[in-house]
Amino acid sequence: MPKLSAGVLLYRTRDGVVEVLIAHPGGPFWARKDNGAWSIPKGEYAEGEDPWTAAQREFFEELGLSAPAGTRLDLGQLKQSGGKLVTAFAVCGDLDVTDTRSNTFELEWPKGSGKLREFPEVDRVSWFSVAQARVKLLKGQLGFLDRLMAHPELAGLHEGA
Repeated sequence: MPKLSAGVLLYRTRDGVVEVLIAHPGGPFWARKDNGAWSIPKGEYAEGEDPWTAAQREFFEELGLSAPAGTRLDLGQLKQSGGKLVTAFAVCGDLDVTDTRSNTFELEWPKGSGKLREFPEVDRVSWFSVAQARVKLLKGQLGFLDRLMAHPELAGLHEGA
């Protein structure tokens, strides 16, 4: 059985351009990576758990802020290169990300040193136009941007530059 993950792709519009909120993973492996490294705020959940409930919980854990209430668009599932199935929901809403704070994880670093260090699961979050997010987002999650932009509620809006 593949691992399951669920997340919230928060979006807003500015002057007819759709922007999305995405997160950069924390820790030493991602420190020098930018383009192609960002993700929707998401996390794993157990089989039988409601994906929407998990997506909201994981959004809070990764940002320290609750996802705004709003109309939920089901963006379906995408299978990642490692086999994980990611379910995403889009919600329209604005969120001030100034005070975000992520949960943390421990990792032996440097590897083989025997020293455990604590790192944030997410080291930063930012709003990007969909066009910018296409450069920043992990390849396996780009389909969620396509599904968002194809939704009838966004007809006439643009991806930006």
